[in-house]
Amino acid sequence: MSPTDPDLPVAAGSVEDEVGNWRQGDCILDGHPPFVHWSDAGQGSDDVAGPVEPTQTEVLGLVVLTQSCDLVRPGSERPYLEVAPLVESEVEEFRKIERGHRPRFAFVPGLASRRLAADLDRVMTIEKALLAGWTRIEGCSTDSQRRQFAEALSRKRVRAAFPDDFVGLVSNLRDRIIEKHGKVSIEGRALRSLREIRVRAAPSWDADNIDILFWFIREDDADTFETKEWHELLEKWLARVPGFGRYTVVDGLVTTLSDMTAQEYLESDRLDLDHLSAPKPS
Repeated sequence: MSPTDPDLPVAAGSVEDEVGNWRQGDCILDGHPPFVHWSDAGQGSDDVAGPVEPTQTEVLGLVVLTQSCDLVRPGSERPYLEVAPLVESEVEEFRKIERGHRPRFAFVPGLASRRLAADLDRVMTIEKALLAGWTRIEGCSTDSQRRQFAEALSRKRVRAAFPDDFVGLVSNLRDRIIEKHGKVSIEGRALRSLREIRVRAAPSWDADNIDILFWFIREDDADTFETKEWHELLEKWLARVPGFGRYTVVDGLVTTLSDMTAQEYLESDRLDLDHLSAPKPS
């Protein structure tokens, strides 16, 4: 059995050696402290916050967010690390997390059978040395899984802030995706099979007249989807996004990553459901 088997505690040794076995995405399910955040003590009015106090919350586990290269650096240089709580989701919600459609959460492959994911809205700082006393659960076991986890953390921080009028433009498409995503239908299965949806605004999001292009990115080996041609599904989705206002032209393509150029990918923004919530009235 491997010395890094997720079911085994870390072998005894120096604190630096034991902490050095940990990687970004690794988890703790037993023996960890409660999650701590600061909250209003409840004595303030609607307009004025009351005194703040630390609040402890019992959670199912913790996942390490700090990059692996910082975890292995000596504690004298980088004594702290960041963790997020693990939360359990219902089956359909968990599938959306796994597909990257819920950027508030990060999919942890090593805990997929338990439907546990990292809640990135809540982050706690702990001393790195605490890891030495905890049992390590491997969260990511391949380079691909590690890249996907790191991408989820990055997307949470750098995702595009779409203009309010664009949110209105795509509201019907968003509703369609939410309605059909979990359905046992060709369209529902097609939506679940997409790697991601991206959108490009030309010449820019600040222009007075904007051409919108959606990229529905499928897997390389899916030229058609079951009994449907992709263009049939595309027509249904684009019918939900009629141009108005600044958005004079709205078009789309079903494509693959290998068919996109690097420039096309970099000039577009990922369309996540969490990006498209309607803004609160002012």
